[in-house]
Amino acid sequence: MQLYNKLSAIERARIIDENSQERLTLSFYKYFKLGNPSLFRDHLFILWSDLDVLGRIYVAKEGINAQLSVPKENYKKFKISVNEITPLKDIRLNIAHENFSKSFLKLTIKIRDKIVNDGLDDSTFDVTRIGEHLDAKRFNEMLNNKNTICIDMRNHYESEIGFFKGAIKPDVDTFRESLQIIDKELDKNGKDRNYLMYCTGGIRCEKASAYLKYKGIQNVFQLAGGIIEYIRQVKDQNLENNFLGKNFVFDERLGERVSDKIVSNCHQCGAPCDTHVNCANESCHLLFIQCDDCKKQMNNCCSDECKKINALPYDEQKSLRKGKGNSNKIFKKGRSTKLKYKID
Repeated sequence: MQLYNKLSAIERARIIDENSQERLTLSFYKYFKLGNPSLFRDHLFILWSDLDVLGRIYVAKEGINAQLSVPKENYKKFKISVNEITPLKDIRLNIAHENFSKSFLKLTIKIRDKIVNDGLDDSTFDVTRIGEHLDAKRFNEMLNNKNTICIDMRNHYESEIGFFKGAIKPDVDTFRESLQIIDKELDKNGKDRNYLMYCTGGIRCEKASAYLKYKGIQNVFQLAGGIIEYIRQVKDQNLENNFLGKNFVFDERLGERVSDKIVSNCHQCGAPCDTHVNCANESCHLLFIQCDDCKKQMNNCCSDECKKINALPYDEQKSLRKGKGNSNKIFKKGRSTKLKYKID
């Protein structure tokens, strides 16, 4: 029984390139009661490995949150496999509008306490009592309503490169911090306004809208399917596009363009730019925005210090990383004193 990846990310990328394999990138989520996450995880790994599914999937007793890619030729089989899982039957699969075959290079299915870390005690309120889901057309209408407060439920590095017109963009690092911003907006604007929320695929808005309902707000609305589904409907129905810039995505692309407008700047020189990269120094791996000129000048690094380290032999770099632990726990995404145009 195979419950691990036989190929490395490098080997997988080479095979995809050699075969010119066309893959679809997609995402979905569902809140439902799951009795045995470990058994469910193993079942999914075996089932989807056979279909050459790659991606990052979280399962918990409260449900599933998945971002993945599947060969285009296997998509119908994959969809059937999803529908045969009772709680996932007829679930919406959000397919990315930009095609990139190497968005994921491994299949990782992890068991978590929650499918989104929200810091909430779910026993204190009804998580199924959520806001009204709006399609792209109705979302646009609600967005243009003068009585509407629109809140971006994503983190700062996501909203920095793209957002809806007029939206409040909390300068936060985590979803749980966004909920604190909601409390401040309630104190500031009262409970009689329309509260409209959006995120990448819709999952964070599920919990946030239930939280608002718990707080006594009647007019709670959320973008069905998130920005990903909004993009599809805008294109298919020739609707007005109220999203500016890029949509940040959690795969190798790090973003897909929605409009031509660039709303952010290179974190190193300040030039207009909305391309996220990770620092090439693996002991840093900082996520930040870097233009092509700075990328060339800094050798894909966020600072002169990292540039020097990255130029060292690999074994020496590895030695320097000893004892530093997980770099994600050392550096915040997109925040560093090393960056002139984006600091703590």
